[in-house]
Amino acid sequence: MVEHYDKVLAGIAGSLLGGVLLSYVTAVSLTGGLFVGTLVATLFVYDAMFRNPPIPPSDPRVVATAIVWHAVLFGMVVVAYFG
Repeated sequence: MVEHYDKVLAGIAGSLLGGVLLSYVTAVSLTGGLFVGTLVATLFVYDAMFRNPPIPPSDPRVVATAIVWHAVLFGMVVVAYFG
């Protein structure tokens, strides 16, 4: 049976794939498409980490994961605009 977190993982992968497809179908660059996909995937990560977390939000692992995810997102912004 498919659980909530399986759907979240599928949503993240689908968002990133959608960003890649966006870049191939339109005039958006690959990094721009991935950036858009990453922004959409962030909504799924937010849902999994803060709205329906598998562990208490006060756990240090939640904070570390949030920091790493936003560092990746920031890296995508830097690559999209300066790369």
